[in-house]
Amino acid sequence: MTQKERDYEKVTTSKIDVRENSMPMENNAGKCKNKNSASQDEVIVMSKINNVEKDVGSNNEQNSRVVRKIYFILSLFLSMYEKRNGEPTKIADEITPSLEELLSTEPRTGLTTEEAKLRLRRFGRNEINDVKPYPLLKFLSYFRGPIAYLIEIACIVAAIVGDWVDLGIILGLLIVNACIGFIEEARAESALDALRQTLALTTRVWRDGKLVEVDSAELVPGDVIALRIGDIVPADSRLLGISVTGNVTESLLVDQSALTGESLPVRCNKDDYVYSSSIIKQGQMLAIVCKTGEDTYIGRAATLMNMTVDQGHFQKILRGSNILETLQLALLLTVAAIPVGLPTVLSVTMAVGAKQLSAKKVIIKRLTAVEELASVSLLCTDKTGTLTLNELTFDKPWLYNGHTSSELLLYSYLCSEPSTNDAIETAIRNAAESELDFLKDNENDHEIPGYKVTSFTPFNPSTKLSRAVVKNLQTGEIFQVVKGAPQVIIKLVNGNDEITNAVNDLASRGLRALGVARSSPLVSKEISNDINNHDLRWDLIGMISLLDPPRPDSKETLNRCKELGVNIKMITGDQVVIAKEVAHRLEMGRVILDANYLVDPSRSEEVMTEACERADGFAQVTPEHKYRVVELLQKKGYLVGMTGDGVNDAPALKRANVGIAVQGCTNAARSAADIVLLASGLSTIVDGITTSRAIFQRMRSYSLYRITSTIHFLLFFFFIILIKDWRMPAVLLILIALLNDAATLVISVDNAQISERPDKWRIGQLITLSIILGILLTGFSFAHFFIFEEIINVDPNRLQTVMYLHISSAPHFVIFSTRLTGHFWENIPSPIFIASIFGTQIFAMFLSAHGWLTEAIGWPTSIVILSISLVIFIILDFVKVFVFRYWSFELTTKLWPSPARRAVATVRREKSETKKRVSVNFEKVRKVLLMVKVIRLMKMLVNSRKVKLERRVTNNGNYED
Repeated sequence: MTQKERDYEKVTTSKIDVRENSMPMENNAGKCKNKNSASQDEVIVMSKINNVEKDVGSNNEQNSRVVRKIYFILSLFLSMYEKRNGEPTKIADEITPSLEELLSTEPRTGLTTEEAKLRLRRFGRNEINDVKPYPLLKFLSYFRGPIAYLIEIACIVAAIVGDWVDLGIILGLLIVNACIGFIEEARAESALDALRQTLALTTRVWRDGKLVEVDSAELVPGDVIALRIGDIVPADSRLLGISVTGNVTESLLVDQSALTGESLPVRCNKDDYVYSSSIIKQGQMLAIVCKTGEDTYIGRAATLMNMTVDQGHFQKILRGSNILETLQLALLLTVAAIPVGLPTVLSVTMAVGAKQLSAKKVIIKRLTAVEELASVSLLCTDKTGTLTLNELTFDKPWLYNGHTSSELLLYSYLCSEPSTNDAIETAIRNAAESELDFLKDNENDHEIPGYKVTSFTPFNPSTKLSRAVVKNLQTGEIFQVVKGAPQVIIKLVNGNDEITNAVNDLASRGLRALGVARSSPLVSKEISNDINNHDLRWDLIGMISLLDPPRPDSKETLNRCKELGVNIKMITGDQVVIAKEVAHRLEMGRVILDANYLVDPSRSEEVMTEACERADGFAQVTPEHKYRVVELLQKKGYLVGMTGDGVNDAPALKRANVGIAVQGCTNAARSAADIVLLASGLSTIVDGITTSRAIFQRMRSYSLYRITSTIHFLLFFFFIILIKDWRMPAVLLILIALLNDAATLVISVDNAQISERPDKWRIGQLITLSIILGILLTGFSFAHFFIFEEIINVDPNRLQTVMYLHISSAPHFVIFSTRLTGHFWENIPSPIFIASIFGTQIFAMFLSAHGWLTEAIGWPTSIVILSISLVIFIILDFVKVFVFRYWSFELTTKLWPSPARRAVATVRREKSETKKRVSVNFEKVRKVLLMVKVIRLMKMLVNSRKVKLERRVTNNGNYED
């Protein structure tokens, strides 16, 4: 064994030994505890562990492992809940200070690529492996469940009575159904894994002496990583106290709430340790990776704790305390859980939908977010970059004393700094180069056709202006151009009230203004160096106005949001006047609230909540304000979506029903969000909302169809056995259940109708409509049975085939109706969906007509039965439209009462009454304004007539009527 391998073995051993690497909390807040100084609690735990070890015997290896695991759990408990002096706690050091020496790593050089590959094989990838079931066990799980058990019992009965044909067919169908479910869910999981790969975190790391970005999963012990604000610490690491540039860095501010549960960040200095999943809140520093993957603090905790599962809004409904509503939901879930294919169809639908969303640059981090995005009724969106372009542009200028826009652009260009990243200078130069013909083809920023800048002084914060001395190459005259703060330029040109009023008007609209002035020709070099020389006369050209303009598609997208029933509230850190100007240009209302209003302790919670609901946007917003906005809006019953990109936006993103991390977000924001956008603009979010609503409609339509057909199936066979003692062969029952479910798997690619209001699981409506359609279907089936038995006198064997074809087709066609709230012809299904449904029915017709597995009834009878099923489907479609048209929330409250529904109904009634009063008052005001207009018009006519008469008297010298 080489020396390097022995060093690796030492490190590996230190990582595995739980007792040596236990992590009690620090003894004093704000400082990492030395490894040799244990807290009092740790000493107590250690003493108890030692006593226990003596009791169980040191030779018993299994008992020793148990004891060590108990110790680690206790120390983990202490580290997560201990607090000192009310200050934020920090996890104590656990790794030897000389680790980088063992691993031969030099700061700002890092490992070589070959060395990193060797260590990756040695230590494994930096990730916590999800526990996934073996494929065989996953496949066998499809043979469990209510329906599966019933089918298996039927197989046992068939074997007992010696009906080997039925046994073979039933087993074959059961295996086929299991294979379909297994394959479809495997495809769905593969699609989700592919989406997760697009969200893989990257880390800046020194490799081969260069700072590069690598996948965080490829980090190894000994890597030197660069941490900065907004980064999620990818592995347990020790701080080196220097920055990327080699400068000494004193400390970092680190959020360890994911580990300790405390919201206050902790200050970490050189040689302190930062732990995986912590977030850098302030500062930047190099750190050396010490432990990765499941050997990290958070990784070992994950192996001992059960991770919670995210719940969608529909799942959260089940947590209500009202017993009647719980029973109603239990009825729905019990009935819906009976079909074999329901879980598979819903999971495949959401997974396929997540893949469709990714094509629109919307990445779903958890499947339940698809449902919640469809339910969002209010979206809080950032102004900069989402509603606007996030770049300053040249707005409509103010010109003075007859000067033109071309002159203003020219002199602004002459007095701007070339090859700079300054947003203002870039905006001015871009505007000039696009508007002035002689600058469009100018390839050299430092040369201006016809002019030469002999001297340039960049913008100075003390003088608040920039200055250029320019020579006109055609005339030879030399002059100065200045560009700067309006108040400075006004003083320079001895401005009047007109100029002052113009500047004030630009400021009131939230526009960033810059004044531009040109001097008289210079007569000496000395004058050129002094802008305050009394011999210079300054001519004001005008005022530049700059604004981050709305995106071209923002206004149209906002209108689309209104059509979708989504209320948009703008969030910005800019001043109120700027927010009002942008809101005015987007026609989204100008009720902009200063966010500080929401944290004023002198105002009551009710007042702030009402103000928050009425506002069209919020200005001067901090990340803490974002959290407050979400909190207040949720109290009003809104399902809130919130956008964010910064590390401090993480709490608001977590609090929102749907947290949306926008393009270019930090790792912390991406981690906290439910959805990550890969493109900028509000239109991307709207695309996500419309797509998620289509997905939701597919799930809702399938659930409605499946519950309806299950009610019909149970009611018909219960009463037909009770009344007529008539039974259908088991093989035909299984064939109906399995083939119809298999056909509806393609519902995930159906052309769903997008709802014009936020979607949610309206349980009362769903149950009631399912019961109505199920009872009607049962009635039609009884009528069908008695017609063929009593009137047509079909023999018993052929009657089984007749009823098989009817029960296979009539409920199956209902899915074309449950797709929509309107009539089935209003939205054509996808070709693959139509082919799937009719394909199973054609198969059923072949089976019935030719007598496969049953008595043949011939093609004419089969076509008649299928035609009757189509007529039944059309009748049920009209019933469905009637129910949807006259259904209301008030009716739901009466049929399925609950305190929550009564409260919502009361609020809706009050809002409706308020709207009526506002409408009446508005109509009165409109009439008054109309009368005022009429009076003004009459007054204008009288004055006009009077003026004409006066002119006539003046011209003729006497009055003529």
